[in-house]
Amino acid sequence: MTDTAIPGVALLIDGQFVQSKTTQWRNVVNPATQQVLARVPMATSDEVAAAIAAAKAAFPAWRKTPIGARARIFLKYQQLIRDNMKSLAATLTAEQGKTLADAEGDVFRGLEVVEHAAGIGNLQLGELANNVAGGVDTYTLLQPLGVCAGITPFNFPAMIPLWMFPMAIACGNTFVLKPSEQDPMVTMQLVELALQAGIPKGVLNVVHGAADVVDALCDHPDIKAISFVGSTRVGTHVYQRASLAGKRVQCMMGAKNHAIVMPDANKEQTLNALVGASFGAAGQRCMAVSVAVLVGQARQWLPDLVAKARTLKIGAGADNLDLGPVISCTAKERIEGLIARGQQEGATLALDGRQLELPAHLRQGNFVGPTIFAGVKPGMSIYEQEIFGPVLCVAEADTLDEAIALINANPNGNGTAIFTQSGAAARKFKEDIDVGQVGVNVPIPVPVPMFSFTGSRASKLGDLGPYGKQVVLFYTQTKTITERWFDDQTTAGGVNTTISLR
Repeated sequence: MTDTAIPGVALLIDGQFVQSKTTQWRNVVNPATQQVLARVPMATSDEVAAAIAAAKAAFPAWRKTPIGARARIFLKYQQLIRDNMKSLAATLTAEQGKTLADAEGDVFRGLEVVEHAAGIGNLQLGELANNVAGGVDTYTLLQPLGVCAGITPFNFPAMIPLWMFPMAIACGNTFVLKPSEQDPMVTMQLVELALQAGIPKGVLNVVHGAADVVDALCDHPDIKAISFVGSTRVGTHVYQRASLAGKRVQCMMGAKNHAIVMPDANKEQTLNALVGASFGAAGQRCMAVSVAVLVGQARQWLPDLVAKARTLKIGAGADNLDLGPVISCTAKERIEGLIARGQQEGATLALDGRQLELPAHLRQGNFVGPTIFAGVKPGMSIYEQEIFGPVLCVAEADTLDEAIALINANPNGNGTAIFTQSGAAARKFKEDIDVGQVGVNVPIPVPVPMFSFTGSRASKLGDLGPYGKQVVLFYTQTKTITERWFDDQTTAGGVNTTISLR
């Protein structure tokens, strides 16, 4: 197939899907087969500027749009997503690799945020205090900022864009989205449905690209806030560069999520949860369990954990087995390099996922099977780095206190969990652990949209997290108004030169 026969992914500028005039394109590749699905443009500087200008021009009218009218767009949007769930999941699976069932879950978790955005009338309420002084009232307004931008990663190409633009737009902002250049097709389907739902032209715009486009979004004076999800390296760069340019920034970044297994935990449920949370989506989740800390007698469960992981079936996402490929050839090489380094540094390779028996049509795919290391200790590369693949590190501890100390010494703080049937152990863990999102017998404690995503420490830069109540504060400016009205009969008290307000 020639390049000209491969469809080009469009930009969205001022309500129109347009083909980029760039000379730089990248292929969107099915990671299970290496089939080229589309070409994605690296947008020119003029195209990025045009998208931002369209968003700026649309803002004055959109911010004045009644809150009920905004909410009704998202009510319609959530129904359109539901109606197109199978098509969205099929596109996502083809370009990202995860199983069809997991792709539907990806879309559904984003859909929940869209549903929450439809309740913006209740979420964007200010506060009022009556008679703070004689005849004086004080109240707050949560007003939109202006043009906001979002930069999203490859691992959740439906959910994470839906974390961003629906809440920003529902709050009265306009938006410029830069999806991952590795799998932008499902994001563009979602954007097309958003326009069908009634989002006016210019309110939502999309540009594609890599580092140059990211920097342009960080630097442009008309962008007021940036939301980012991705690697620690890029997130740190975005936070520093955009903050220096005077923008609000939230960056959700890398992780090393630990799960403590106490000896009193329900064994079968715990092993199922660990294997699912470690190897689902081929380990490409920022909330995946990447370290299991077996406490006391639970250390004897390692053979059972390995046996359960061996039962997982690997194949193309469209075959809907247990796990599909990782996103790219580069990702596969990096993961396999870290597995080799884990062996060199003294960890015990209890299950090796590098040698797989695959059918002929999948042998060029980016497949890595479930991999388990035992005897993992701090200082090892496989412990210090986020592998972002189907690799589980198993560490050991004699006591709960020792396990908590191990987790708190790790710089990351995205998520953690404990498996136990002891309320006392669970309570101690919840109180003493220094991680933003905590699960008790829940391996991936990502909150539902009524709450906010609250990763912490090195996993997050910025004070306010995505979706939920926190993101309403992120995407709005609190304006405080102190107001007094004199009736016609009020006798003036003369000039008051003190700071007292009576």
